[in-house]
Amino acid sequence: MAIKVAKFGGSSLADANQFKKVKNIIEADDERRFIVASAPGKRSADDIKVTDMLYDCYEKAIEDEDFDENFAKVKERYNGIINDLGIDLSLDEDFEKIKSSFFAMAGRDYAASRGEYLNSKILAKYLGFDFIDAAKYIFFNDRGEFDWEKTKSKLRPKLENMEGKAVIPGFYGSMPNGTIKTFSRGGSDITGSIVARACHADLYENWTDVSGFMIADPRVIKDSKPIKTITYTELRELAYMGAGVLHEDAIFPVRSAGIPINIRNTNIPDDPGTMIVSDTAEKSEYIITGIAGKRGMSVINIEKDKMNSEVGFGRNVLRALEKSEVSFEHMPSGVDTMSVVIQSDNLKGHENEIMDEIKSRVHPDQLYIENDLALITVVGRGMKSARGTAGILFKALADARVNVKMIDQGSSELNIIVGVAEEDFDIAMKAIYDAFIK
Repeated sequence: MAIKVAKFGGSSLADANQFKKVKNIIEADDERRFIVASAPGKRSADDIKVTDMLYDCYEKAIEDEDFDENFAKVKERYNGIINDLGIDLSLDEDFEKIKSSFFAMAGRDYAASRGEYLNSKILAKYLGFDFIDAAKYIFFNDRGEFDWEKTKSKLRPKLENMEGKAVIPGFYGSMPNGTIKTFSRGGSDITGSIVARACHADLYENWTDVSGFMIADPRVIKDSKPIKTITYTELRELAYMGAGVLHEDAIFPVRSAGIPINIRNTNIPDDPGTMIVSDTAEKSEYIITGIAGKRGMSVINIEKDKMNSEVGFGRNVLRALEKSEVSFEHMPSGVDTMSVVIQSDNLKGHENEIMDEIKSRVHPDQLYIENDLALITVVGRGMKSARGTAGILFKALADARVNVKMIDQGSSELNIIVGVAEEDFDIAMKAIYDAFIK
């Protein structure tokens, strides 16, 4: 029988009503054997995620402040789910252990991880599945990096030898000394991917509150069409530029094993969602697969005659950034010009030292920083074989009276990146979408 791993996000497990939807989804397909659960998310726009509630409790604990009232709200949240589901389960011992661990300074990662831990215990009981504590089977090394080899040696035999089904908390594992370590925020996606690889799953389903990836950010393009199929490479490009349905690090474990990911909507389970695959011969409905972008960028512009004949010019510019421990995003260049694109937050506070270092190393004719830039990327496997893609893009921006400040195209011809003023971001996104999709 085929094996599916299904991860359910915080919005999918926010309350008892959502738990019931999740149960119906799981029981509708017997191949859904291993379930990865997140902590309860927001029930409404003004609600608070349980993870944030736990962070708040822990901060009060380490400041030696009373957090009984705050922790009571956490208990109320979980007990409310248990009561509404009508299951025979008490988390009182867990609550007491968590409180005492907070007093013992168990760490912020431990505090955050308890949201997934408790929610998974409830879901396991509700489904009649086994509960597997991620701390015993997902590991990090001494540097805090995920340790696949150790994880594989423990998790794979555990899953392969199971006769039944199981729920596994997302988001965390353990360090060599036994302390809890979490992935970055949204890391339950990564746990699901790790579990899928460990059990040789045929499919990794990631259930959330949207019906897959949209071609463009629905906050900017209200009626954006969905992406039916996307490759891992295309997804990486879009995720890097801010497309945030799936944690970008969740791609790597399943990609190496050739396991597809299906992004699905818990609230509309009949929607097919988006399939993420290693490779596909399937043609996109449109020339492009998706559009994404991010604001808050700055550009260091460098001009110098005969720059191209100076051996080590680019290296010296990058060494100036390295000295200030600042990373760069892109580096488009001409014969006598070079632009280095940096996230504004990373550059802030280092401007003068970087500029002085560049001046001393390469002696530019002109050197200046331009702020308030936004980057927009157009991604698509169909672009390589389609003529005039760049022409369509630049005509759309010109017709919308958007000035292009920077252009960068990858050698694979999979994407084109343009830089525009932040104030033109929404206008540019809509113009590009209309040119390629409508």
